[in-house]
Amino acid sequence: MRKTFLYTLAIAVGVIGLGANSGWAADRHVDYYYPEPASREVYDARVPTLHDSDRLRRIGFVTVLTAQMLKNPYPPQFAIFAKGAESEKLIVAGLNDSGYNTLFRARALFAMLTAMARSTQFFKEQPAADRYTFFDLAKLLGFELITFTDGDKFAHQVVLE
Repeated sequence: MRKTFLYTLAIAVGVIGLGANSGWAADRHVDYYYPEPASREVYDARVPTLHDSDRLRRIGFVTVLTAQMLKNPYPPQFAIFAKGAESEKLIVAGLNDSGYNTLFRARALFAMLTAMARSTQFFKEQPAADRYTFFDLAKLLGFELITFTDGDKFAHQVVLE
C-alpha cells in the first residue's frame, strides 16, 4: 500500500511539473548509465547506516565485489558501481542482451546478492542477519539509492530509507 501511494505521488508531482527540479527527475545519470527508470520503490531498511560508512567504504565494497566476479572462469553477468558526490548511488547494470530485463529478474538477482551478503563474515556477526537483505547491506554501507538496469531499455530504482 505504501509503495503504491509513493509511486502515485511521484507520478502526480511529475504531472503537475514540480518534479523537474527535485528528486528523481533531476537524475543526471539517466540516459548515460541507464534509461529513465520504469518503476521505483522505497525500501525501509531494517538497519541504520553504520556511523563510519563513508565514500571510501562504499567504493571499497564495489571494488571487492567486482574483483570477486572477475575471478570467475566466465565473464560477469552484471557490473556494479557507485556514483554520486559521495558514491551514495549504487548502479547495477546487466551486461547481456538476454539477461536481467524485467523487474522479476532484477529481484531474482537481488535475492542472489542477499544470499551472498549473508555468507560474509560481517553479516554473520550481526544479530538477526538472516532477516537482512542486500538492500539492508547497502543501507549499512550508506548507499541511498540503488538503480538496476538491463543496460538497454529497462531500469528500476530503490530508495533506501
